[in-house]
Amino acid sequence: MSYFLDEFASRESIVMRLENKIAIITGAGSGMGRAASVLFAKEGAKIAAVDINLESAEETVKQVKAGGGNAFAMRVDVSKSADTTAMVDETIKRFGVPHILYNNAGIEGQGGFLAQLTEEAFDKVIAINLRGVWLGMKAALPHMIKNGGGSIINTASIAGLVANRGSAHYCASKAGVIALTRVAAMEYGRYNIRVNAICPGAIDTPMVERINKASGAPPSSGARTSFFGRVGKPEEIAKTALFLASDDSSFATGAPFIIDGGWTVA
Repeated sequence: MSYFLDEFASRESIVMRLENKIAIITGAGSGMGRAASVLFAKEGAKIAAVDINLESAEETVKQVKAGGGNAFAMRVDVSKSADTTAMVDETIKRFGVPHILYNNAGIEGQGGFLAQLTEEAFDKVIAINLRGVWLGMKAALPHMIKNGGGSIINTASIAGLVANRGSAHYCASKAGVIALTRVAAMEYGRYNIRVNAICPGAIDTPMVERINKASGAPPSSGARTSFFGRVGKPEEIAKTALFLASDDSSFATGAPFIIDGGWTVA
């Protein structure tokens, strides 16, 4: 009996959950986007690694190819409709219609209490974090409909659920992502398109490093927000994204998946 169980487990372990799938991942040049690109590729997906920083996206592609995966890099400003349209068109040209769109690109922006925020700082965060998610979906959805379905994953944040001093623009943008996700799930479920959001807490990414540096906080300060006494790893978010991208989450849509080590419980 043990032999057959071991044989079954061995066969299960080599099944790739995204075999023959095509995924667009924005913000793929670092942090959670890079981790997801590498993981999705290991699970069989072809990756369009998109980032505002082409050099960073190309480094992600190198890591994907080093692991035996297939990917290409592309510079895209997700706040511009021409760029997001080109992003989808280029993916179709190289690989085919995307089955997965992971709208992960985002910025923290220049902080400050609400009345001290400049219009420019507010608009920039909204443009990238919220408008960028909308434009990504707007560009990909018509193709996904014709292709018979797909999975869209949007990076929100626990900042879209709880208040954070000095981050009114960021909190508003991420709350907006959650709302967009719910509406898109409602409108496009009939086309076999699932739309979900991930709400990370403090994750060990360049963005969190920048926030800590700007505030003068030590690098480990985010660990205080977790019941585990540590910040999260980009790979932990990538595994959640993999679940949402794959058929494992076939009945999940319109939901914010909170991955925060317990931050929002307290």
